[in-house]
Formats: sequence, C-alpha cells, structure tokens
Amino acid sequence: MNATASFLQRAATLARRASRLIALPMVALALAMSMPAVAQDDTQRVVYHVDFADSTRYSATLTSINNLINDAEQKLLPWDVHLVLVGHGIRFATDDPLEGTPFAADEALNERRDELKGRLQTLIDVREVKVHLCDVTRNEIGLSEDKLYEGIELVGSGVAKIADLQRDGYAYLKIQ
Repeated sequence: MNATASFLQRAATLARRASRLIALPMVALALAMSMPAVAQDDTQRVVYHVDFADSTRYSATLTSINNLINDAEQKLLPWDVHLVLVGHGIRFATDDPLEGTPFAADEALNERRDELKGRLQTLIDVREVKVHLCDVTRNEIGLSEDKLYEGIELVGSGVAKIADLQRDGYAYLKIQ
C-alpha cells in the first residue's frame, strides 16, 4: 500500500472514531432528557397514597411517614413528604361520619378517630407533611370544605397529584 492510501485509511479511521465521540454526548443528552426528573440533592421525596377504609392500615401509614422522617432527621437529610387521600381516604380527613355515603365511618374508625386525627395534625403542623384530598371524592358526596381538618389541601384529582409528584421524582408508597 502506498503512503497516500495508508494516510487516507488512517484518516478514515480517525474520522469514524471522532464521529463516535461527537455522537456519544448527543446520545447521553437525549437519554438524560427522556428520563424522569430526579432530585439533585439528598431530600427524601415521598408521596403516600391512601384510598382504603381500614383505620389500622391508615395508622400504619402514619407510622411509616413518621419513621421515614425520623430516619431523615437522624441522617441530617431534608424531607418533602406528601399524603394524598382519595376515595375511602376521605374518612381520615374529617370528623363527619359520612353517613349515607360509600365512605361512612365504621366502629373501628369511630374508636380511633381522635388518635388518628391527632397524629395527622402533628405530621402536618410539626413534621410539615403536606396532605391533599381529592376534590372529585369530596364533590361526589357533597362534603363541605369547612368539615375538613385544618391543613388539608384540596386538589382537583388525587391520582393526578400522585402522578405529578412521581413525575417530579417522588417515591410512591402505599402501605399494605
């Protein structure tokens, strides 16, 4: 092979390698743009979903939230915790017995209501947990906004709120 052919072959090889080097950052950028948003710090971002009627399960959810925050505190990490109440979860947002609705309070809830309300209020007031209630659910049964516990924010759709938070990088938890 003559010197010119050898030079052209090496130039072609270098051109192929260079095009890969240029393409790699472009591929990396495309992948990064297609990935969901992820927190750029150590904040514990979690959304809890409550759409069930079981007061024991709800109590376990409140315990889980408190444990998560305790762990974050011990590690000196910030937290951003949301609790979204949908469907039967409305039972835990009001003292109203919701008689005549699919969400009517039962004996187990009535026995624990004050305790559960106090724990929720502490999470809201002291631990800065953000609590959201699905307004679709509230409207469905005609519950007045003034019957909700203090600190509960109405959102148009509870499941949409959960989806928005997940898209923003929040971990989804639902206690079983």
